[in-house]
Amino acid sequence: MIGVLDYGMGNLSSVTNALDYLGINNLVINSDADFSTISHLIIPGVGSYAKAIENIHAKDYFKVIQEFGLSGKPILGICLGMQLLSDFGAEPYRNAGLGLIAGEVVILPQELGIRIPHMGWNGLKLVNSHPILEGVNLKADFYFVHSYYFSQVREDNVITYTDYGFDFPSVVCNPAKNVIGVQFHPEKSQKQGLRILENFSRFTNA
Repeated sequence: MIGVLDYGMGNLSSVTNALDYLGINNLVINSDADFSTISHLIIPGVGSYAKAIENIHAKDYFKVIQEFGLSGKPILGICLGMQLLSDFGAEPYRNAGLGLIAGEVVILPQELGIRIPHMGWNGLKLVNSHPILEGVNLKADFYFVHSYYFSQVREDNVITYTDYGFDFPSVVCNPAKNVIGVQFHPEKSQKQGLRILENFSRFTNA
């Protein structure tokens, strides 16, 4: 059973609709007690890092998410959900994150003259393997919408980069590989994005 975390900021319906389409059993997490019923966790998200962390603390999810990830169970963070896996985020001021993947979330480099937010279709450059990308056509484009990015990531924790005036990490994981973050929206990325969700549902770190 995949749990989809409800912390008041996620695009829950698009994620659960995608899982339903794939025939994957899922449960919207509304209580910390729900964690005992799931094998996998998806953290979706749209909005501000600071507000998201505030909501996660208010719902008493913070420690239970950390314990879930540290136990070796699979976690997939999507967009803001990916960013929350970091040590710190700067949106709109510095906040401590979940600390499950080493790194910090900062605004896209304005000095490059790139449009912020980064919005639309873009590709992936594979640098390390991970089962979540098995059978995925990496020549396809994936849907992004974000103003901040995951920086200062260890090279062996980066699975893919994406070029947006510079190469930023677009798929990352922890050293144990059970906690994964994707900056794009797989649930909005057509066939290849759905394959990522399907791969995640089958992934085990045993």
